[in-house]
Amino acid sequence: MPLEIVRQDITKMQVDVIVNTANPKPVVGGGVDSAVHRVAGKGLLAARRKIGVIGVGDAVSTEAFGLPAKYVIHTVGPVWQDGRHHEADLLAACYRHSLILAAKLRAKTIAFPLISAGTYGFPRDKAISTALQTITDFLLTQEMTVYLVLFDGDSFLMGTKLFDHVKAYIDNHYSESALESEYRDYPDYGGYALQGAMRRRRDRRKADAAAFSPADSEKAAPQPFPVAPALNLDDQLAQCGETWSESLLKLIDKTGKKDADVYKKANVDRKLFSKIRTKKDYQPSKNTALAFAVALQLSFEETCDFIRKAGFALTHSSKADIIVEYYIKKRQYDINLINLTLFEFHQPTLGMK
Repeated sequence: MPLEIVRQDITKMQVDVIVNTANPKPVVGGGVDSAVHRVAGKGLLAARRKIGVIGVGDAVSTEAFGLPAKYVIHTVGPVWQDGRHHEADLLAACYRHSLILAAKLRAKTIAFPLISAGTYGFPRDKAISTALQTITDFLLTQEMTVYLVLFDGDSFLMGTKLFDHVKAYIDNHYSESALESEYRDYPDYGGYALQGAMRRRRDRRKADAAAFSPADSEKAAPQPFPVAPALNLDDQLAQCGETWSESLLKLIDKTGKKDADVYKKANVDRKLFSKIRTKKDYQPSKNTALAFAVALQLSFEETCDFIRKAGFALTHSSKADIIVEYYIKKRQYDINLINLTLFEFHQPTLGMK
């Protein structure tokens, strides 16, 4: 995947390049720097001493020694002061210079920690938005798989209006059977949470019923319709419509955009798109199909029709589906924001797997 957010120990990432949040001086600092040096061994510190002082926002490389990578790129992040001392620009420079250096090293995969968000005090929401934007800008013109590695439990939307809105939307749409299944193993806390969710749902139904008149009921009554004659298998196969990949390519042509513009916005790499383009019966994963719906900025109805051609549907038994539905209905097509929200709710992200 071109950009993937993962929960992992960065020292265990098997990639070409691991990025280290280095101390500006050739000494071992805390946090990620300490962990990287501990796994890499003494050879890394010796190599780091040969480099000397590193400026804030700059990036240099060494061998990876005991790490499961070819290289370590050392970059020095800014210390957060008040946001008025070019902190965001310096942080963006860390990512940009590291990516440019990785490209010179012919790296195909690179893993970043969230730079400056620890002891350097950079607000986590600002740190991750800067990281995502800078990495995305780079990937618009370059081919590389980038991992943003976060510690388990890191949260960036918690307490924001966006998180509250998405959480409320999930609560209002998550199916009762899914709620019961999710809370079944948590009789204490889960029981209270389930009761609250079910009570809110009953309240909505009562409000809907109160606003629904008998005349509305007559209008809504199902009307009889003629039954089409049964088709045999050959007839049904003959009536098959265009495949998902044919539909995708037709939609891309309709937008007038280049293929690369679309598959990069879908968080999909060139190799996968090449398979899609050359195989008219290509079967995507659901998340890949949804990623292209987001990249093409399809409406909710268009999205449902588009993924149906791949044999999928959106369901209110899935939190991931509800989150994607929320953003598409809001016509917010930033795949990084959607993936960050999916990550927050411990759901698989969109794009190539």
